[in-house]
Amino acid sequence: MGARWTDGIGNGQARHVAGLCGEGLPLAARPDDTRSEVFLTGIAVVSRALSGVNGEVLLPICSMTHAIRLLGIDPGLRRTGWGMIEATGNRLSFIASGTVTSDNKKSLAERLVELHDGLSEVVRRHDPAEAAVEHTFVNKDAGATLKLGQARGIALLVPSLAGLPVAEYAPNLVKKTVVGTGHAEKEQIRAMVKILMPRATFNSDDAADALAIAICHAQHRSNSTARLAAMGAI
Repeated sequence: MGARWTDGIGNGQARHVAGLCGEGLPLAARPDDTRSEVFLTGIAVVSRALSGVNGEVLLPICSMTHAIRLLGIDPGLRRTGWGMIEATGNRLSFIASGTVTSDNKKSLAERLVELHDGLSEVVRRHDPAEAAVEHTFVNKDAGATLKLGQARGIALLVPSLAGLPVAEYAPNLVKKTVVGTGHAEKEQIRAMVKILMPRATFNSDDAADALAIAICHAQHRSNSTARLAAMGAI
């Protein structure tokens, strides 16, 4: 059996032209009849309710009007989460999310092929313009860290082979950007992704994390310090 991947599909059309303002801009969501506006100033997040409709994120200061699809990837050998959003000027809209899984009864090489094939299908089907991958978290289990690093290599390889620019972000930066704290729990990430994009659906924490990575990339991609921030240097 090959790689298994699942997804949830939202609405939206791709228009791949770069142009989204960067760090420190206000994010706002429009859940149903109220709009919760989230201001990102440094890493602080303040929210307030406003009237509004639709399920879209806004970056009001941006002036670009072209749409671009962004793919976030949360790498893992057993499950790799992915999330697709579309940035249209100052709006972020949910497109799709899901997980690519590998068979733990197979060899490591075969499992990496499954991840490769599954992510390749995601890229082929949803046609992103840019991708972002989370950095590997090093823990006390050296073996687990090594396997995660190998899965992350596939996550970097697939979009790069498709000709996409690939950004990398530290886990703490993703959490700070989306939730407001670098030590946010999984439940907080899921909740904030739903607040920012009420139409978002995800079948796992991995998929929710991937959407958070995509949101983080939308916020930092045009900032001149994004590369240093992603590497944890600032």
